[in-house]
Amino acid sequence: MNDTEFTETLARTTGFRQRRAVERLRDGLFDPFGVRLLTAREDRLRRAFEAGLTEMEQNPPAHLCVCGAYGQGKSHSLTYLRQQALDAGFAVSQINLDPRETPFHLFGQVYRALVNQIEFPDGETSVVKAWKKWVTTEKSPETDPVDVIPDEMPHFFKSVLTALGRENLALSREKRKLKKHARFRPREFPWILANALNGESVPVVRLRPALKYRQVGFYNDASLACRGWEPYLAAVQAFPRLFQTMGFRGWVLLFDEGESIIQNRITARSKSYEILYHLLFPETPTPGLFSVFAFTDDFLLQVQQEEYDRVRVKNEEEIPYFQRDYGQVFRKLNVYRLQNLSAKEWKQISDRLIALHAGAYGWHPPESRAAEGMSQRLSETREQEARVRLKALVDQLDRIQQQEMLA
Repeated sequence: MNDTEFTETLARTTGFRQRRAVERLRDGLFDPFGVRLLTAREDRLRRAFEAGLTEMEQNPPAHLCVCGAYGQGKSHSLTYLRQQALDAGFAVSQINLDPRETPFHLFGQVYRALVNQIEFPDGETSVVKAWKKWVTTEKSPETDPVDVIPDEMPHFFKSVLTALGRENLALSREKRKLKKHARFRPREFPWILANALNGESVPVVRLRPALKYRQVGFYNDASLACRGWEPYLAAVQAFPRLFQTMGFRGWVLLFDEGESIIQNRITARSKSYEILYHLLFPETPTPGLFSVFAFTDDFLLQVQQEEYDRVRVKNEEEIPYFQRDYGQVFRKLNVYRLQNLSAKEWKQISDRLIALHAGAYGWHPPESRAAEGMSQRLSETREQEARVRLKALVDQLDRIQQQEMLA
């Protein structure tokens, strides 16, 4: 975004949206609108992202790995790409791979985080609501929901999606009193089905009646238990094709702090590498799916240094820790490397932040005092990460505004 575009965008934006952006920056958070205004070198990042999307549509799968040191703006870049993806017509999920909350090797938890953090271009933030809305208003009357669900969708999720797209079986008041229909509790079914699709733990004994009375005749054809990471990954890979049927371009997944994968014990690392391998390099195409990981070089270094011939002994049998040499496999990663911003670029961000703060709170910062104060704060925080520097700049503008009010 050049200076002219910045000025025009700011002029078209309400004071509330500007204040929200400043307040989030003050709290050390990234606001999508603020990131859009304050991103430097966005043209280079956008070109790399758009090239990946083009590759994904022509010859899926495709991915992008944003790589840089701590403080170089990886989180900032993911937030920027989030808005780019939404503007391009994709559903988007952005999550943090904190090993304490969302460990990558426990992919069921990753699935739950992705589904619960999703956003569609129309502003909807629920897969359940988006699916039911499409089934109700967009689907042709002669099309059954099950007919548009991809064949690759695991049995559990296909059953739940089908149930969400159908009505309850009509039972008369007399039939409801019969013992064989004791589990007919239609008020519970939407809650049970929504939780099941969102990855929450739902007892099968409660799920079965919801599927039965929503007329999902095939739900007994296979187990309804999701064991291991495979069904969750398969669901993640199948959803983009379903989203395309619903009128979107696919699903963009944004994973922050990808280097947390290497912070676990060797067994967890091994499982994480295998999941990552199948996500980024699947055996069959995954139309509409584009994954973006933010890594530090620590991740790439650890992958190259692992002892891939290491084994453990169980019942006098040697069992390899790793299924393949991921050091060789991940040499094919599509890496976008971040670079530190120059002093000139930080000066541009500082000037834009002054204009944003002024518009948000309706005041006129004294030019010389603001420039001097921001320059000093940039000097004091030059070794800090981008999030901290932006927070410090907002704090500086708050002080200047308070001084002006007291003068």
